[in-house]
Amino acid sequence: MKNFELFLSGSGIPIFYVKIGLGFVFSFLITFFSIPTIVKISRRKNLMDEPGIRSSHLRKIPNLGGIAIFYSIGICASIFAYELFDLYKFLFASLIILLYIGVMDDIVVMRAYKKLVAQILVSSLIVIGSDIRIRSLFGIFGVFELGYFVSVLFSIVTFIILINAFNLIDGIDGLAGGYSVICSAMFGISYYRLGEYNYPLVVLSVVIIGTVLAFLYYNLSNYRTNKVFMGDTGSMLLGFLLAFTSICFIDIFIDKKLADVPRYHLQSAPVVAVAILILPIVDTLNVIFVRLYNKKSPFDADKNHIHHKLLKLNLTHRRSTFYIILYYLMIVAVAYYLRHINVNLLLVVVVLLGFMGAYLPDLIYRLRNNQD
Repeated sequence: MKNFELFLSGSGIPIFYVKIGLGFVFSFLITFFSIPTIVKISRRKNLMDEPGIRSSHLRKIPNLGGIAIFYSIGICASIFAYELFDLYKFLFASLIILLYIGVMDDIVVMRAYKKLVAQILVSSLIVIGSDIRIRSLFGIFGVFELGYFVSVLFSIVTFIILINAFNLIDGIDGLAGGYSVICSAMFGISYYRLGEYNYPLVVLSVVIIGTVLAFLYYNLSNYRTNKVFMGDTGSMLLGFLLAFTSICFIDIFIDKKLADVPRYHLQSAPVVAVAILILPIVDTLNVIFVRLYNKKSPFDADKNHIHHKLLKLNLTHRRSTFYIILYYLMIVAVAYYLRHINVNLLLVVVVLLGFMGAYLPDLIYRLRNNQD
């Protein structure tokens, strides 16, 4: 790859834009041409997702689309954003472990504690081994710099929550994938605006966008023979990568006082990251609160997720996905517009708007029933 970069620099073509273009094209094509084979094998071996309590589909659908997502990201990111794997030695190992656990769970359904142990291992590898952690809360609740052990523990818990949160929102066609594209685009644009030092993260974001767009072509297909789900493999990989990119985003605004690292300042950086990932965060917290209020286990399956509430209003999967993403994009826009106000006040605004979105479908449903 470095020889290729030397060739491009000699020809006057900006290397970064070539990486962006090739990364997007190849990530899209690899996923696009991999999924039909995965679907064919899944049907032949009956490796399908069975309709259940939490399911929003009525027929058996192949659920190993996450393998194609990993395949594409693994190839394209290691070629076009290889700097990340040089800098963060345990990143690829973490992806491999998540792939194994995800495929096992999609095929034979693993026990929850086994998945949790694997997620703790993966999170520990990236946090401790690669030093990807939340070092400061920038004044949230009056807390600034975190001690090393508190930072490690808090970061591991954050990774685990986001990995599982993305798994939970993957309940209707297009939602987890569409939201991943939006999150990656917003983080990618932010990294691009923050300068060349962050370009490998821009390329990673573009690769994620390319592979997920190709997946969405099949996930949103009206033809049953083409339809595929990303399964736990895809949702855990995307949750992990978006947790990784969000923590990297927060870390950019901490002055490490290194000569070759640019200095940036944004007091509300953690809240902006929370705003971008607000849907899975709020959805997960909401269902846990509801289950505990009803004296049920937080791990019991139910239909209290935001997407289930919209389906209850007789909306299609596509319309539900569109409305959810549109609403939470509005929250990001509000957070960006108010990014220079007090960080605690901004957090309150973002969280309140997030929970309003979770309960707005309930309000609409009750108003409709009262009218009837």
